[in-house]
Amino acid sequence: MSDSQLTALLFVQVVCILAACRALGWSFAKMRQPLVVAEMVAGFLLGPSLFGWLMPALQGRLFPAASLHTIFAVSQVGLVLYMFCVGLGFRIDLVSQVGRRAIGVSAAGIALPFALGGALAVVMVRTGGFFTEHVSLTHAALFLGAAMSITAFPMLARIISERGIGGTTIGSLALAAGAMDDAAAWIIVAIVLSSFTGNAMTALAAGGGALGYVLVVFFGVRKFFSHLAARAEREDAVSAGTLVTILGLLAAGAWFTDLVGIHFVFGAFVLGVSVPRGALAAELQRIIAPLTTALLVPLFFVYSGLNTHVVLIDTWSLWLMTALVFLTACVGKGLACWAAARLTGAKPREALAIATLMNARGMVELILATVGLQRGLITLTMFAMLVIMAIGTTVMTGPLFTLIWERDGGTAAEPALTAEHARPA
Repeated sequence: MSDSQLTALLFVQVVCILAACRALGWSFAKMRQPLVVAEMVAGFLLGPSLFGWLMPALQGRLFPAASLHTIFAVSQVGLVLYMFCVGLGFRIDLVSQVGRRAIGVSAAGIALPFALGGALAVVMVRTGGFFTEHVSLTHAALFLGAAMSITAFPMLARIISERGIGGTTIGSLALAAGAMDDAAAWIIVAIVLSSFTGNAMTALAAGGGALGYVLVVFFGVRKFFSHLAARAEREDAVSAGTLVTILGLLAAGAWFTDLVGIHFVFGAFVLGVSVPRGALAAELQRIIAPLTTALLVPLFFVYSGLNTHVVLIDTWSLWLMTALVFLTACVGKGLACWAAARLTGAKPREALAIATLMNARGMVELILATVGLQRGLITLTMFAMLVIMAIGTTVMTGPLFTLIWERDGGTAAEPALTAEHARPA
């Protein structure tokens, strides 16, 4: 196909993608599911697992192999902007306010799922067909452990905001623990990717490059951002020059972290975290987030869906393994967070509600799965399993939370410390 044909096709694809996402969004809203859940499912349905199965010729014409690179390239820009916005919403202040309770829930919510994921990886490596041949047992265990440990902080924030519990202890605790889970999981992923080359010097350079990037951002770029933030506070706006400067730094950060062997989403996330909270962060969210979530994120979901071949899970043993992946994710995260919440003083119902919220994987899991597929860690079969797990844990979070926390018509809980901390990102 010529460049002009690919460009014209991209516009048709965008129309179909947005229409599918909005149509599903309307129906999912009736079930009190966030729009992002509908977008995840829409991306899955537009791929070969349903659309390609029902109408293979039409699906092949709409999403030919030659067009996938264009979707991929545009979706990667969306990922950078999305992870930057996630970093903007990272609530360091909540960690300090909720304190040891959040640290306990977060640590438990990482440790047990990570251990269970590592053990499951051993079984899957020995079984074969889930990780690529050159992946060592250590890398497989680290990757699957990270996949089991993730909590989708943006999804968590949206659910808490929509349910009106942002100003409660349960809401603040879940947000703080989820934020720490997200940060820890991406650090683990960075370690996995940096060591995957098998070359000790390359891995050391990647780790050193990532550490150097974090130090430069927080002790250098952050000071520069402070001047931009002060200007934004005075003018109550972000100028075009400021926006272009920040976007340029974002692109440079993504390029550098990818160059040293750490995925670019890590660079985008760290830069977002470094932006001072206030008018600057709020305006950046207002400017960047709508277009990113409305247009670019759905393209990423569809790209993930086009790589999801459920038909590869074609035997009872593979479906049993898929169920085991799903159960490991739910039991590991749920049991650990419930136990930690109880041990730190939460009532049984509160602990169960926190565990349910922490189990949502959302888009962050899809990003991790896509990174694993791109870097040659996992097979398409494993990718399909992780997509099913990500969608399943995300879809079930809202209804389960309603059943546990809102079944008596109340959301009463001990209020959070201040009104400031009542606002999820």
